Amino acid sequence: MHGLINRSFQCFLRETYGERLWTSVAEASGLPPEGFEAMMTYDDGLTYAVIASASNALAKPRDALLEDLGSFLVSIEPLRRLLRFGGADYVEFLHSLDELPDRVQLALPDLVLPDLVLTPISDTRFELTIHSDQPGYVPAFVGILRAMADDYGALALIDTRDSVWMTNKIGIELLQKRFASGRAFDLTHPEVA
Repeated sequence: MHGLINRSFQCFLRETYGERLWTSVAEASGLPPEGFEAMMTYDDGLTYAVIASASNALAKPRDALLEDLGSFLVSIEPLRRLLRFGGADYVEFLHSLDELPDRVQLALPDLVLPDLVLTPISDTRFELTIHSDQPGYVPAFVGILRAMADDYGALALIDTRDSVWMTNKIGIELLQKRFASGRAFDLTHPEVA
């Protein structure tokens, strides 16, 4: 697994649950306290050991933990900007998801995301299929899709039929395109903190 994915999970745990939790998860997984290096590649088994250790430490299902990770990722402004380049509204964003792996590879050639295929069922219903042999992408994308709906101000029902750890399909139903005012976004002027 690419180190950036692992490092993102590490940052999520540290920022959300604190340094103490991260230290115990790293120790239980056989990692040094400093954790992952973003530009290295790690054995997938180590990634899953960290996820399992965090899930156990928090008494939280893997699906829910990875969904929270997806929401957390949208709070990182450079990633949010990358996602928002997908369209002016949530539906345009959804239709741009199949291009996301290529956009990510422009910035990080070594980071390979799974193929994403959006299938429109109707004007307001969609199905996103995530083609990957690695479990965990689906729950993270559920979190990303929910956070991006909020970011655009849309009201959407995001769901899977099965455990998100075991499926590769996400159902999306757009209930209201303009439910609330979304977060400010300008392609030409990034927000300065």
